[in-house]
Amino acid sequence: MSGLFAKIEFAVGVILLATITFLVFIAALMRHFGHPLIWSVDMAQLLFIWLCFVGATRALRERGHLGVDFLVRLFSYKNRLRIETALAALFIVFLMTLAKVGVDLTLLNIERLFGDSGISYAFVTSAVPVGCVFLSLAIIANTVEAWRSAKSTQRLIFARTANDGDTSRSEL
Repeated sequence: MSGLFAKIEFAVGVILLATITFLVFIAALMRHFGHPLIWSVDMAQLLFIWLCFVGATRALRERGHLGVDFLVRLFSYKNRLRIETALAALFIVFLMTLAKVGVDLTLLNIERLFGDSGISYAFVTSAVPVGCVFLSLAIIANTVEAWRSAKSTQRLIFARTANDGDTSRSEL
């Protein structure tokens, strides 16, 4: 299932980025010819917010977020996994709180219009709760995977390990 989700996530990210690029290009081109498309910039901004959450979820799932692990590298794998599990629980609580506040904000902004596009600002603010739910699901999936593979591959929840096959980073 996670393979299918990763493919869908990648396709959505590519489509969003291509659409944003197209909208910004068309807006610049039309502005050059004296016929600006103001709504296209608004749409590009809206799609960029959604793209940020799609990219953040993908990076989290692939353990690609920037992290400082200088001190925790001194611990054994089991202790690092315990620390990351505690952090995962803390992050999920934070993300679910943010999702709840995001839903409240979305409901407050249903009537508000987004720029000159004529669409509801709720489409913008709804990216927060949806993104937080997807980020939480990615954390849960990484946690389950890390604990299931604790004896074999020794994967972690957030950090990449030498067993992840990542050749782009050198281990210190």
